[in-house]
Amino acid sequence: MNFLEILGQYMTPHVGGGMSAGSGLALVLMFGAMIASMVISGTLQSRFKKYSQVATNLTGAQVAERMLRENGITDVRVVSVPGMLTDHYDPMKKTVNLSEGVYHMNSVAAAAVAAHECGHAVQHKVGYAWLSFRSFMVPAVQLASKLMNVLMILLFISGLVMIAKLPVLIYLFLGAMGLTTLFAVVTLPVEFDASRRALAWLDSSGSVRGVNHGMAQNALFWAAMTYVAGAVAAIAQLAYFAMMFLGGRRD
Repeated sequence: MNFLEILGQYMTPHVGGGMSAGSGLALVLMFGAMIASMVISGTLQSRFKKYSQVATNLTGAQVAERMLRENGITDVRVVSVPGMLTDHYDPMKKTVNLSEGVYHMNSVAAAAVAAHECGHAVQHKVGYAWLSFRSFMVPAVQLASKLMNVLMILLFISGLVMIAKLPVLIYLFLGAMGLTTLFAVVTLPVEFDASRRALAWLDSSGSVRGVNHGMAQNALFWAAMTYVAGAVAAIAQLAYFAMMFLGGRRD
């Protein structure tokens, strides 16, 4: 049980008057998404390990550099970063950051991950709308995440001492959670499009074809599913707290 659920237990007697069928369903969906996320994460790591054993001609770094070059991108650097599956594209610094294994490895898994991150660089170059919107949201989402931590503490305290319902705090909390949920949803088309661009380039360039291309596609599918599970969990969590806090309000 996480802190948000503990908060819910304290607040429910004072706000909303109990758990409705809708909030119960949202809670079930939230737990379901959490379990699915663990399963997906385990499957992704298993697939990555398996496809890391299938060799290709180029390392992840070489794949990234070639894809950037063939897409006319000359102002983005490919760098190595610590960790496993820590790969990401930084639009501010204009770097494709590959985990150490992906950067140095010549495998289907490394090629798929490197091409996917370069897919984000291509999105940046062509002004892909969803990526631009997500980047625009980042400062507000960072602020909302910090605000949620403060509001959770305030709502927790108000529930313990049975202070008034404090509707302003509730609306701010739900608004901040709604923004982070929207960010999780907006991330989905960004990730799926980057994988689409990666797979198309891997095939057209001859870097990964045939059975190996199917492996790359499978690896990127499971990577995308982690974002889907996260978005579903965020939506369910928002629905749960919205119903809990507002379901029984009469003002």
